[in-house]
Amino acid sequence: MKSAFAVLLLLTAACRYEAPAGTIDGSSIQKDEDAWRAHRAERLKAPDGWLTLAGLYWLSDGNNDVSLPAKPPVPAQFVLQNGKVTLQPNPSLTIEGKPVTAPAVLHDDTESKPTVVRTGSLSFVAIRREDAAHGPRFGVRVRDTDADARAHFKGLDYFPVDPNARVEARFEPYNPPKKIPITNVLGMTSNEISPGALVFTLQGREFRIDPILEQGETDYFIIFKDATSGKETYGAARYMYAHPPDANGKTIVDFNKSYNPPCAFTPYATCPLPPVQNRLPIRIEAGEKKYAGGHA
Repeated sequence: MKSAFAVLLLLTAACRYEAPAGTIDGSSIQKDEDAWRAHRAERLKAPDGWLTLAGLYWLSDGNNDVSLPAKPPVPAQFVLQNGKVTLQPNPSLTIEGKPVTAPAVLHDDTESKPTVVRTGSLSFVAIRREDAAHGPRFGVRVRDTDADARAHFKGLDYFPVDPNARVEARFEPYNPPKKIPITNVLGMTSNEISPGALVFTLQGREFRIDPILEQGETDYFIIFKDATSGKETYGAARYMYAHPPDANGKTIVDFNKSYNPPCAFTPYATCPLPPVQNRLPIRIEAGEKKYAGGHA
């Protein structure tokens, strides 16, 4: 079963776009960043991109009636029992093109093939989010390819590319890998695995941050905030990736490729927040700025 982090990594895979390997000078960095930014914008606008989110409904044990945000609204009934979400019959809804004429158990987004239910421009999946304190929670996340956020996307704004914000980092492994508590915007906390610290120098100061490595992944996922957070950049966090260390224990941390979490674009995401050690007390004027069309 995939965790919510694995799902997030999958959905933000476009943010790991990289230029071909080789020596990178100032001109090459700019071209690399331009290509990465274009790729990111296209992924956001895709039919399954974050701009299409249109609803998030948390379920309680037993029967749950949901009014899907279509025009007119479409009723749907879900039963949550023993960690399984079952959609009740409704012929106006389809799964793989076939009307739902019998109860259908929905595979959630942490499973290998989530069940996608459709009606018109809407689709939805069951989602599962872990909470160390209260156990897993289940919900229904709705997408709409005609969503206003997608139709009126305002584009992305960035700081100018700064070669000095692309730094070499030393990997210091944790043996064994360390579990770190990560809390999301809804207050749910899960224990995630950090394989080791990334140690680097930026603006003349040394910092250590803990990346996350999901099972089956190779790239390191970094959640951080800095002194621009809540000002020029999104307040909750920014995200980025780093490749695993080379044979010498070195990798690159490129803040030019830091980007906004889905929560910058929609209230229907469950974004993880940075742990204390990843909150940097300096201004990092690189990467993606606050979204002009954001809801917060």
